[in-house]
Amino acid sequence: MIQDTPTLPVFRAEGVTRVYQTGAVKVWALRGVDLSLTEGEMVVLLGASGSGKSTLVNILGGLDLPSGGRVFFRDTELSQATDRQLTAFRRDHVGFVFQFYNLVPSLSARENVALVTEIARDPMPPEEALERVGLAHRMDHFPAEMSGGEQQRVAIARAIAKRPDVLLCDEPTGALDSKTGIQVLDALYEVNRDLGTATVLITHNASIQRIAHRVVVLADGKVVRDDPNTDRVLPAQVSW
Repeated sequence: MIQDTPTLPVFRAEGVTRVYQTGAVKVWALRGVDLSLTEGEMVVLLGASGSGKSTLVNILGGLDLPSGGRVFFRDTELSQATDRQLTAFRRDHVGFVFQFYNLVPSLSARENVALVTEIARDPMPPEEALERVGLAHRMDHFPAEMSGGEQQRVAIARAIAKRPDVLLCDEPTGALDSKTGIQVLDALYEVNRDLGTATVLITHNASIQRIAHRVVVLADGKVVRDDPNTDRVLPAQVSW
């Protein structure tokens, strides 16, 4: 069992709602969500499709605004931010990892990571980012020459190369088999441990909750469970 509980707040969501309207029909994606994320913490978000997980992460990451409630990144309120302010927030503070890798096929691993480091304020060298995810030997290979797990680790390297305060991951193992998925979880776990990057991990796989500091479960746009994980394990100990 691993004991390491961080304390300083990075995000606060207070009574957050998100409503999508098509004609006269309103769809409530979030219904009054309260949530905090602390510095260095890894939180796993669980829930069925349509429970609001991705909507919540998009709001935390500045990709969307809530319909109601308030969202804070440290002392900055994101829920009232302009498009320009949200763009600067995403560029300077947030790394994203999605289910699909979104790599540029004509660029090597090193060059894909460099796309981010060229615009970041205080980036780590692409070589260091790739080494951190175990791909020092694959830096000059192209996506087509890599496995799915390797491509996802390049995507993680690209996300962490700008030294983000928070890493938001939406089903990063969803398209991978169990062995490859554990390799990707290893990379995320080590980034969280070694760099102190606050990490939110959306997954449908309930087994993955065992690597988190905290587990948050959503249903019908509401948080129905928010519990510390008292028996945290390494990714290699997860039963897929």
